[in-house]
Amino acid sequence: MTFFTSIIPIFSLSDALSPLGGVSFALEPKKHLKMPIKHSNVNVFKFRVIVDTEVDVFRDIEIETDSTFEELHRAILDAFDFEEGEMASFYMSDEKWEKGLEIPLLEMNEKQALSLSMKSTKLSEMLSQPAEKVLYVYDFMRMWIFYVELVEVKKESPSTIYPRVSLVCGDAPSQDSNELDLFGDEFSEEEFNEIHGNSTAGGDEEDEFNGDSEYFDEEGFGGSYKDREDY
Repeated sequence: MTFFTSIIPIFSLSDALSPLGGVSFALEPKKHLKMPIKHSNVNVFKFRVIVDTEVDVFRDIEIETDSTFEELHRAILDAFDFEEGEMASFYMSDEKWEKGLEIPLLEMNEKQALSLSMKSTKLSEMLSQPAEKVLYVYDFMRMWIFYVELVEVKKESPSTIYPRVSLVCGDAPSQDSNELDLFGDEFSEEEFNEIHGNSTAGGDEEDEFNGDSEYFDEEGFGGSYKDREDY
């Protein structure tokens, strides 16, 4: 009598009788497949973010290295209790905190070979070593400036959700506390109003546009001077 040298079990069966001479076989149960164990080695950047105010106010923010600049942008706003909705840019910087390569919130020119945006640029593509610096500017009307320095590169902690604020120093300023910079350094408020027709110096200038002035054709203009919205 010849026995098979190997048996491939399809299912588990105890006390099964073999058709070959009534010999009993105990078929080995199927082994369960082991799920792969995830060994997490994701690096984490730790940034010190200092807001440009008269008092010392900063936040330490930890974020994964494969995060984008857009995620860091949101983490900074969240850390300082600022609302989103304004334009912003990162600028690669140096020891003197001078502006370098710009990484804007929105992609400015899609036709350029090198056109960066926060959404498409990862932190690890621009940063790698502690002491590297980045300027972050938020709301170009109020000009909030943040000094962002990479202070540490480390392994992530188990069960930690990133990004996170690891250290808080000082009370965050109110988002509206910076005055609107409508005029810049070139014009005073009076000069700005005069240029744009908002002067309140007297009635003589306003009278020039009333009546049948040869310099102002109200019908050709398609409206009245008083209907014109201020800049």
